Amino acid sequence: MLDPTFPIELVRSSYPALADGFAYLDGAAGTQTPQPVIDAVSAAYRAGIGNVGGAFPASDRSGAIVAACRAAVADLVGGHPDGVVLGPNMTTLTYRLARAIAGPGDEVVVSRLDHDANVRPWTQTGATVRWAEVDPVTGELPVAQYADLIGERTRLVAVTAASNILGTRPDVAAIAELAHRAGALMYVDGVHATPHGPVDMRALGADFYATSAYKWSGPHIGAVVADPALLETLRPDKLASSPDTVPERFETGTAAFADLAGVTAAVDHLAALVPGTGTRRERLLASMSAAEEHELALFAVLIEGLETMPHVTVYGKPARRTATAYFNVAGHTPRQVAEHLAGLGVNVWNGHNYAWELTGALGIRDSGGAVRAGLVHYNDRSDVDRLLDGVARLG
Repeated sequence: MLDPTFPIELVRSSYPALADGFAYLDGAAGTQTPQPVIDAVSAAYRAGIGNVGGAFPASDRSGAIVAACRAAVADLVGGHPDGVVLGPNMTTLTYRLARAIAGPGDEVVVSRLDHDANVRPWTQTGATVRWAEVDPVTGELPVAQYADLIGERTRLVAVTAASNILGTRPDVAAIAELAHRAGALMYVDGVHATPHGPVDMRALGADFYATSAYKWSGPHIGAVVADPALLETLRPDKLASSPDTVPERFETGTAAFADLAGVTAAVDHLAALVPGTGTRRERLLASMSAAEEHELALFAVLIEGLETMPHVTVYGKPARRTATAYFNVAGHTPRQVAEHLAGLGVNVWNGHNYAWELTGALGIRDSGGAVRAGLVHYNDRSDVDRLLDGVARLG
């Protein structure tokens, strides 16, 4: 049952892009941006910013923007501001950290469930790679297999907190317990999980937690959060002249300062989706819990509607998942379905969506993958109904 207390109309009114009349069910590839984020980016440029470390006010403003952004991301995921590494995107940061963490002589464990950004950087370090397999019917990532995959040479286990196409939420905490028992590190891809509910990286057992702000209403900025003491043990390649402090030594080049202001505004926006009091962290936990409940109630309508259509094949039946559906329609390629829906004002994605190993395990990568429809907190029942009506017309 849909939650009548979630202020969906108020939430939607914050997003100017939604006024174009389209049903934005492409959130898994990137969300739309609310007005407070747009205003924050504009205000940073309007006030004047400069590179950090200068002896003038514009430089000080940039320094304050960076500090505020680290604090906001830390509040979002339950980390420490001094352990927030910022960069252009999660993929770039993961490549950078992978080179600093693993190499020949090490072993790394990756999974077929993951987005390729949490697979390829680790397989290309020169370390020995061990693979955790997915159940192609349910879309689950069985924990038991990790007992055989993790050993004394395991340097790191990389796993997603939620599949970006099936929505599967594996038992990350249980995997982390096995990893830590062997002395291995846990690198958790939270890009798809973070927009869909409250996050506690410590409860997950994540030594590193990666996220992307553009998946939760922010600008195109990535972040990896870790214990600052852990980051102190790593020595990434860097310019001789750039800072050697943590977390700065993991950040290459000049930051996109105005976008970082937008990241802070996005976190504040998420913290205020529903009325609340307390610290920003406390408000985020309450707000994102309400958003998750709203999404899953809508998703129950969406997935039931798709599964009852005889001409539709839905992939995965995980026990815990985000509001993400991946499906094919008989007699039509995924691209044809996406084009048909776009003509009806419904935005969905098609293809492998960078879930390279998973679409291979499902046996559909080489035939074009499937159609992905993903709900986020600003979607409403009319979005779902329009998608279902559009797919039904293809039967």
